[in-house]
Amino acid sequence: QVQLVESGGGLVQAGGSLRLSCAASGRPFSIKSIGWYRQAPGKQRELVAAFSSGGSTNYADFVKGRFTISRDNAKNTVYLQMDSLKAEDTAVYYCNVVGRQVLGSDFNSWGQGTQVTVSS
Repeated sequence: QVQLVESGGGLVQAGGSLRLSCAASGRPFSIKSIGWYRQAPGKQRELVAAFSSGGSTNYADFVKGRFTISRDNAKNTVYLQMDSLKAEDTAVYYCNVVGRQVLGSDFNSWGQGTQVTVSS
């Protein structure tokens, strides 16, 4: 299996910044997509930003211009730089990787989630 370890969440004032990290490890694998989702209390999990298999990025409209996704392929790590944070960005943020293990099966793995709280 592929394990995901997230870090970087916390409490920040509105207008501030946070940077999330997600490191993937496990048996050798290839990545189809890697990115970030979030889930606020009482709401469904939603896409924040992700890389597709072709390398293109996809951002939710509500974070365009404020959040930036990046990756370090050598470290199998994806980052989410969050700037100009708003109270409505408060949620648990989850890393997601969809891929295929070498000589193995497809997988869809989620991180444990990291809390981001933005105070107004």
